[in-house]
Amino acid sequence: MIYLIDSSDNKGNKCMEEKKMSMKQIIAEEERKEEERLAIVLSHIQAGVTFVDWKTAYIGQEVSIGEGTTIGPCVILEGNTKIGRDCNIGHNTKIVDSVIDDGVNIQCSVILESTIGSRTKVGPFAYLRPGSHIGRDAKVGDFVEVKNSTMGDGAKASHLTYIGDADVGDGVNLGCGVVFVNYNGSEKNRSTVEEAAFIGCNTNLIAPVKVGKGAYVAAGTTITKDVPSGALCIGRAKDMIIPDWVEKRGILKKKK
Repeated sequence: MIYLIDSSDNKGNKCMEEKKMSMKQIIAEEERKEEERLAIVLSHIQAGVTFVDWKTAYIGQEVSIGEGTTIGPCVILEGNTKIGRDCNIGHNTKIVDSVIDDGVNIQCSVILESTIGSRTKVGPFAYLRPGSHIGRDAKVGDFVEVKNSTMGDGAKASHLTYIGDADVGDGVNLGCGVVFVNYNGSEKNRSTVEEAAFIGCNTNLIAPVKVGKGAYVAAGTTITKDVPSGALCIGRAKDMIIPDWVEKRGILKKKK
């Protein structure tokens, strides 16, 4: 039987090496790795970490976890990851090379090379890509993706939002469906939303743009130029209502 194992060539480069092993040898090798994995989990339990299902957690050797933190089933913590005290890392979460401060709640999310401030809530199904820095008491909700961006203390993106190459200030509210349009086909640009601004649902911010402190962007707006502090920005088509149009057209009548 052919068994693939991690190896290195004579130059120190990682590669895959084919090694012929019997079934007994394969089982022995997998059991050895399982014992090492569970030994790491047990060391965290002894340090005051709670595991909902300790046999399904995958914790890297370099990972540190603070006392009072709970780790759910099927959680993967890799690389130089640091988890603070009294956190809740929910099931099916993967965190790699990231720093999570105290009291953070993460549910069913992927976090890569990022930082999260204390008491912030993440997920479910959020995706923090490399270079994301989330402040304290913030919220990154369901189906929110953050890439190479900052979110200040108390900032919220509750659902269905893409934050790419942006700096979002303290207390900013990003409504459902907000998109930071950071790529024009040849280069990426950054946008800024200053503190306490309100960005309504289904808003597109065409980078590079700046929304000033305390500005209000109405739902459905596409922003192509800077919005001054305290200003209202609205960019919708005007509604047109035609009475009795449906009846006259018969458009909803089903053919028999």
